[in-house]
Amino acid sequence: MKLITFTHKNKTRVGAVVDNQVVDSTGSEAIPNDMLAFLQAGNSALQAMQQLINSSTTRLDLATVKLEAPINNPQKFLGIGLNYADHIGETQLEKPEYPLFFNKQVNCITAHNSPIYLPHTSDKVDYEGELAFIIGKRCRNVPIERAHEVIAGFSIVNDVSVRDWQMRSPTWTLGKSFDTHGPIGPWIVTTDEITDPHHLQLTTWVDGEQRQSANTQQMIFNCYEMIVYLSSTMTLEAGDIISTGTPSGVGVKMKPRGYLKAGQVVKIEIENIGVLSNPVIDEPEARILI
Repeated sequence: MKLITFTHKNKTRVGAVVDNQVVDSTGSEAIPNDMLAFLQAGNSALQAMQQLINSSTTRLDLATVKLEAPINNPQKFLGIGLNYADHIGETQLEKPEYPLFFNKQVNCITAHNSPIYLPHTSDKVDYEGELAFIIGKRCRNVPIERAHEVIAGFSIVNDVSVRDWQMRSPTWTLGKSFDTHGPIGPWIVTTDEITDPHHLQLTTWVDGEQRQSANTQQMIFNCYEMIVYLSSTMTLEAGDIISTGTPSGVGVKMKPRGYLKAGQVVKIEIENIGVLSNPVIDEPEARILI
């Protein structure tokens, strides 16, 4: 199923998309309004949603609702660097011996069709189309043969990167965590609909110009290996987002460089998931929130 967080008539809740219609969970005591709570509830929430899909006769048109980030309050949002051989080739860096993980602070999360801000502090803003998986079960020290069991589903992430800020620190965190620089969506596709996450076509366009084209089978460390590695150091929680790296074609390696500009639209499509699209705009004027 395609799980969404959406807003309709100023009320935000969890639902599912079926044939361009939204199955609304309003009134269901078995389905939490928040996606994090939904995932934490596990199979009981999934079963309740499936029952609602099977029995619901009143649905909303997808075009009439606002899609929010499917999950906007995870405990962790982690990305992996240098995980496609062709991307390593274009960067001229060494293939990592171990998975190279970094943090994206959760303030960067934004939704499908929501804008990516170009900050006042840099003009070196880049896109990175990526497959993401969302943890569905609290887990630690997961063996490789069971790693698939802890994934709730898959989504699309644009790992927007401010290149000069990224390279100022070995951790990359600041350059990966600007506000709006973690678009995710448009939904979470549950694992029963993705038979093999390691054989999905990924394509990125900027204003209709194809910039990236790859298949997830080209990943150096696959999703299950990432879970084994991460869970050997920390407890993974339901709702944690793990973004699996980007292939070649990033703007920083184009000649001339293809950094994002205001007015452009970045579109990322992943086979069997959908399309994540975001306009690029100048960041609004500085503000103090009290």
